[in-house]
Amino acid sequence: MNHLLRGLAPISASGWDALDDEAKQRLPAALAARKLVEFAGPHGWSHSATNLGRSKAVAAAPVDGVAARARTVLPLVELRSDFEVARDELTDSERGALDIDLSGLDAAARRIAIAENIAVFHGWEQAGIVGIVESSPHAAIPRESDLDHYPRRVAKAVETLLSNGIDGPYGLALSPEEYTSVIETTEHGGYPLFDHLRKILDGPIVWAPGVRGAVVLSLRGGDFLFESGQDLSIGYDHHDAATVHLYFEESFSFRVATPEAAVPLH
Repeated sequence: MNHLLRGLAPISASGWDALDDEAKQRLPAALAARKLVEFAGPHGWSHSATNLGRSKAVAAAPVDGVAARARTVLPLVELRSDFEVARDELTDSERGALDIDLSGLDAAARRIAIAENIAVFHGWEQAGIVGIVESSPHAAIPRESDLDHYPRRVAKAVETLLSNGIDGPYGLALSPEEYTSVIETTEHGGYPLFDHLRKILDGPIVWAPGVRGAVVLSLRGGDFLFESGQDLSIGYDHHDAATVHLYFEESFSFRVATPEAAVPLH
């Protein structure tokens, strides 16, 4: 039995299937960072650190005439988001109900996805993660009131990347507010703004809850590295007569190898 303790939960195999299926439907849309950065793993729950390929000198060795160096690693961080499911709903699922209430699961999935996006794009100092936006040396391209100018801003970001030797294709992460504005806008002549931006980028435009503003980044590979230990999974905590207490859990590290490969847009 692994640490998720699913075998101790009062949930049948078909009940777990219903929970896992719901998670698979809810999580992908919100996991924006994974659509734009390089993903490695999952390597398992016991995987604890990412090798940075560096070392630092140790002040003293046990024996004179012997030098020592300590390897530098980036610890993985664990995220957990708790939720509850009514036991009556699970029982109704066994009877064949298709409309069971899994709103707690849905909310927990959104929370942990947003936390992951924020860590990747804006960093998490307490966990030793430097985000894409904070590491970029490029000045943020300021917002303009007229959305018809959005292609010009994105084209300027792409030009900045090209001038720094960063090839494409390129992706665009948009906050939910920015995404809604883009998909609702039609340029003069009736051409959708969304399609115009995709032509400039030659890559995806991603709805990214947790992102502030927008970010243009290269998708050439090797610049932004997400390493998964345990991928997002549902675990069991405890239960009472009415409720089963569950949680989403994952472990990961994130590092920026090429800070120049992203340009933020305010």
